[in-house]
Amino acid sequence: MEYQEFLQSKKTMVKPIGKPIERNQINKKLFEFQKDIVSWSVRKGRCAVFLDTGLGKTFIQLEWARLIHERTLIIAPLSVARQTVREGKKINLDVRYIRSSSEVTEDHNIWITNYEMIDGFDFSLFGAVVLDESSILKAIGGTTKRKLIELCKDIPFRLACTATPAPNDNTEIGNHAEFLGICTQSEMLAMFFVNANKEHTFIMDDGSAYRKKGSNKGGTEWRLKHHAEQAFYQWLSSWAITMTKPSDLGYEDNGFILPTLSIETFYVDAGFHRDDQLFFTGLHGIQDRTEVRSATVESKIGKVKELVSGSDDQWIIWAGIDKE
Repeated sequence: MEYQEFLQSKKTMVKPIGKPIERNQINKKLFEFQKDIVSWSVRKGRCAVFLDTGLGKTFIQLEWARLIHERTLIIAPLSVARQTVREGKKINLDVRYIRSSSEVTEDHNIWITNYEMIDGFDFSLFGAVVLDESSILKAIGGTTKRKLIELCKDIPFRLACTATPAPNDNTEIGNHAEFLGICTQSEMLAMFFVNANKEHTFIMDDGSAYRKKGSNKGGTEWRLKHHAEQAFYQWLSSWAITMTKPSDLGYEDNGFILPTLSIETFYVDAGFHRDDQLFFTGLHGIQDRTEVRSATVESKIGKVKELVSGSDDQWIIWAGIDKE
């Protein structure tokens, strides 16, 4: 074996365990970039899909569940579970909400429940599981995280989906890898990370950067081994995909770029005065602030209505801010 081939054989990569599919098997209503992700995720079998908000994560996970050809349980937050049922109808999928495994029938494959109900399920009934909003795995000592990993450890096919992963949080990445059966958090840290003094990166005037190691007083942190940075991201890309916009996969961004956020600050007269003070000395405590917010609700809503009436196809986000 040539030396370069030997080096290639030592790469830590996650091999596919899923089912290859033809592109024409995917629902025609999906965008082309969504079909790419569905095809990749079904072939992988166990993987994570980190897609930014609005890129169709729900359609992708539903198509994955359909094409994996196993009885699938989708676990989602309570409000998202009902929404997923409605979204399934848009691509002609019957997704049924259940509260326990006693409601599972032989004639149906795609089921959904919420995280609070998982204790009522026999997971041996399912061949595939989807975690919607899988950032719930982030907490390293979380009860839900440990329970999900234990309950799903024998399920052959697993998919984790979220729009809000922490890209530089090794705990969240490690917990996703552990849920998917790739490796444990400790194994990932041992392979790619080192616990050492904190480092500081400085950008020079010419654009170059250099690292400076902190002192013992600055504490320690888990950070990537410098010689393992490329290997880590190659390993990560073998079981996870991240996308913020369609052009990340070479497609047009038309229709997926949000308009520029316009922020307009306005103030309303609270007319607040304490009866026991001759001169106003400012707000004191939660009670005063609560009274001011309650007293100015109508004024703030009136101002928002005024702004909305003069806008064309704009989203207006407003918040009340105390200004003493």
